[in-house]
Amino acid sequence: MKLHADTLTRAYGAVQALDGLSLQVDARVLVLIGPSGGGKSTFLRLCGGLDLATSGSLEINGTALGEDPAELLAWRRRNGFLFQQFNLFPHLTARRNITLPLEKVHGRSPEEAEEVARRCLERFGLQAHGDKLPAQMSGGQQQRAGLARAIAPGPEILLLDEPTSALDPEMTAEVLELIQELAAAGQHIILSTHEMGFARAVADQVAVIAEGKILESGLPAAVFGQPRAAFTQRFLAKVMRFT
Repeated sequence: MKLHADTLTRAYGAVQALDGLSLQVDARVLVLIGPSGGGKSTFLRLCGGLDLATSGSLEINGTALGEDPAELLAWRRRNGFLFQQFNLFPHLTARRNITLPLEKVHGRSPEEAEEVARRCLERFGLQAHGDKLPAQMSGGQQQRAGLARAIAPGPEILLLDEPTSALDPEMTAEVLELIQELAAAGQHIILSTHEMGFARAVADQVAVIAEGKILESGLPAAVFGQPRAAFTQRFLAKVMRFT
């Protein structure tokens, strides 16, 4: 995955969510870390084509993410998304949450969609839960269903925004293991997380975002072992104190 962001800004009224963010990436798994409200989610939304920069440029795998609606729609269809909240359709079963986007967004036949859903449910240990509504599943099961839905079309890049923030420790470990398996299988991933041990284990490149800027980026061993920026040193000392 090749990513080039140049002086990205994103303003929401008086709030400057991104403030001249620049980043160059050539990695399979990019992990974004930093304080809440620092700009990680906004940057992920721009990477997914779900939002537009106020200024600056962003190119991923040779695709410039500009303002053309058709190009942005095509980009969104090439990628998969999973956010802090599960965002499953509450009135649809886990299986139908997978098959509906395959049919309506990706043009698969009902038979093809059903076969893909069967494989995904099996892959994520949800065989016994395919006919359940989200409210009938645990938080971990719901997040696994969301991950199955995101993976089902075979995304070019999987974008994950704090995918375990709403889960208890046991469910967190369960979902992180699945993400690590996907990364090991070659899936390109951009994710934000507060799980520092996981970030260090799964990332090919780590970027520290705070106040809408990249404060530093590099290999996990360098960022976690010998951070250059004073902010990164203070941040990691605080969040890794009890890990």
